[in-house]
Amino acid sequence: MTYNATIPGKFIERPNRFIALVETKDGVQVCHVKNTGRCRELLVPGATVYLEESSNPNRKTKYDLIAVEKGSLLINMDSQAPNNVAEEYLPSLFPDLKNYRRETTWGDSRFDFYLETDSAEWFLEVKGVTLEENGAALFPDAPTERGVKHLKSLCQCQREGYHACVLFIIQMQGIQYFTPNRRTHPEFAQALEEAARQGVRLEAVDCLVTPSSLVPHQPVKIQLH
Repeated sequence: MTYNATIPGKFIERPNRFIALVETKDGVQVCHVKNTGRCRELLVPGATVYLEESSNPNRKTKYDLIAVEKGSLLINMDSQAPNNVAEEYLPSLFPDLKNYRRETTWGDSRFDFYLETDSAEWFLEVKGVTLEENGAALFPDAPTERGVKHLKSLCQCQREGYHACVLFIIQMQGIQYFTPNRRTHPEFAQALEEAARQGVRLEAVDCLVTPSSLVPHQPVKIQLH
């Protein structure tokens, strides 16, 4: 996926989870943050960030904050991007894919994708990953009861004859492996392990990131323990 006009800036502060102040060559901009997560390890004063200019002249904020530099890593932190990247990656995951649709309700859950292949019907849930520690990508960066519910629902799909998959879109490149963030949310890590035991397919892929694009790159090893 690609973005429209992007510009660099220096992060100043984040008054609330929706807004950031960023210094650009044209002065301080009030920007919409396209990620409501904590992102404390990313949005630190002085960090280089990248902004996308909105095409809507009636918006209160002219820019969206979409990416940040963390050392040598360029990390896309747009929480709306992973589903678009996943859509591009579907043919690699499912070579016999016949058709699919986004945002499908099953029971009391809403999954990101419903897919039909030559041999099965699938429900796919996508999780964007922006947390990196010592070369590992971790999810979640904050407790996610919704994420646990999704995993339990995918297990139920498996039991009722569907196939189920979780795809972690790692919004950076150069990651050694993915692992659930047991320290932050042990319940999610336990639910992911149980999903694997029940046959839910677990996949992770890193991305090629530029200030104006996010493209699926290559599979990443998943380490549950």
